[in-house]
Amino acid sequence: MNTTRTDPVDVAVIRARFSSICNEMGETMLRTSRSPIFSEARDFTTAVFDHNIELVAQTVYIPNIAAATPFAARAIAERFAGDVHEGDMFVLNDPYRGNNHPPDLNVMKPVFHRGQLRFWVLSKGHQADMGGGGVVGYNPEARDAWEDALRIPCLRIADRGVIRDDVLDFILLNVRARDLVEGDVHCQIGAVNLGERRLHTLLEQYGREKISAAITEILDATERRVRADIAAIPDGRYCAERALDHDGIDLDRSPVVRLALEVKGEQITFDYSDSDPQSVGYINSSVANTNAMSHLALFATSAISNDIRFNAGAVRPLSIVAPEGSIVNAAEPAPTALCTVSVGEVMIEVTWLALAQVIPEKVPAIWGRWCAPATMGINPRTGRFFADIHFMSKGGGGAIHGCDGWNHLGTPVTLGGLRAPDPELHELVTPYQVTSYEMEPDSAGPGKWRGGFGVRYAFHVAGDNIACANFGSGARASTAPVGIAGGEGSAPHVMYVEHAGGSREELDCNRMYTFNSGDTVTIVSSGGAGYGSALERNPDLVLADVRDGLVSVEQARDRYGVAIVSGNKLSDYHIDIEATRSLRSV
Repeated sequence: MNTTRTDPVDVAVIRARFSSICNEMGETMLRTSRSPIFSEARDFTTAVFDHNIELVAQTVYIPNIAAATPFAARAIAERFAGDVHEGDMFVLNDPYRGNNHPPDLNVMKPVFHRGQLRFWVLSKGHQADMGGGGVVGYNPEARDAWEDALRIPCLRIADRGVIRDDVLDFILLNVRARDLVEGDVHCQIGAVNLGERRLHTLLEQYGREKISAAITEILDATERRVRADIAAIPDGRYCAERALDHDGIDLDRSPVVRLALEVKGEQITFDYSDSDPQSVGYINSSVANTNAMSHLALFATSAISNDIRFNAGAVRPLSIVAPEGSIVNAAEPAPTALCTVSVGEVMIEVTWLALAQVIPEKVPAIWGRWCAPATMGINPRTGRFFADIHFMSKGGGGAIHGCDGWNHLGTPVTLGGLRAPDPELHELVTPYQVTSYEMEPDSAGPGKWRGGFGVRYAFHVAGDNIACANFGSGARASTAPVGIAGGEGSAPHVMYVEHAGGSREELDCNRMYTFNSGDTVTIVSSGGAGYGSALERNPDLVLADVRDGLVSVEQARDRYGVAIVSGNKLSDYHIDIEATRSLRSV
């Protein structure tokens, strides 16, 4: 047992240094990446583990992939136990060997100090292409893991400081977006090299004994804080269920995730035993993803203090029950590419709905899910291959007690960390012209605190044979956001393409399409759901939304019970107090 006593100030400084190292690694990736998925959307994470593979610190650009890093780290460390050398680096993307889903590539490097292995640094990100039959990592027609993507087990990509060109060539030979992937793999390699240098400096400054003692204190303190927060939740078993639209193969089946959340003292168990069996299509979850989403769902509520840092100590009071062969723990070789999105969203939703039964004031209403295209092809303006996920179609966040939902926030698996790209930069690297990008009126779920608004995003296509995988969920009334504590839900996604010839084609989620020159694609994303009765919303706030063009006069009357008298100018709009009183007294 380590008995070294560490000054509390040193502990605080060392903890901040670990965070700054992760952040610097992340900033390096932002500035050196080739793909807009990294540089614009920030769909990656960086992390530091100690020599026992305990998560010490990480960035949380995209929380769903951040929470899965310990599984990849353990898989790599165990696979090469006893055969790890200074300068080595390893890669992994296989969801059945420790990863969450195949588009996310892990690059991990050991950090030695005076001949001893002291840390591991890891970068993880959604590559623009990981092979398979899909688009930017998503293949709605996949029926097994091989059609999902190229499967990379734990491999050594650098041997004692020398990049193994044979391994890198093998990866690049099996992807279409070779230049983007090659650039982003080197971007990830650069990030872990930087992390190694910064950790060397930290070790030289404080020494391994003091740092080891500080890590123990950091993780134990986090565990104590989380246990105290869980103890404040009334004991009980709280159940909820939510469905997905379909898996892309069986369009008439809506798979269901069922959760029994058991709170007992200072511990929480997520029991998914009654969830549906695994699907043929690519919506199935890996063990790493199910753990990550469950953890993320709890820490996204205000039941857990918002200043608690997510590390290995934070998850010690949590346990997961996920039977093999179910949609939340698929048996190999089921496809899993969509698990970080659709089934992940549903796991978050059922956690929030379960907790809402006992602590509704600490739980958000349901957010708009993700459902939008990933596209790739040749940009005729540049002659270059492009790969793109249309992040400008992000929906709205759900309201919470005391606060309206955030507008255009994105899927709950990212908790707002997913950025929409700059439209002009987007147009520079794709064969698209953005023709509409604006808040969608009446898209937010009404409530005492309303949800955030979704958007209407449309783009004109200026290239032929553009492959599209329209992936996600939430395009049916049964899967649209639902409210909390009497709040109302919001409408499902609406998606369609108007072809150059004048015909209109409705788009469904988890389907493959082809776009050509002259097509215009439109996505109207869901807003977030509301919290509390809409009839209790402050009429002045309703009037403000009407004047801003976000809520129609009709919705103000029919959903909020507020009678708005219109005028020649928006500033002339005002509340009819007597009519409002009458509407709200019914």
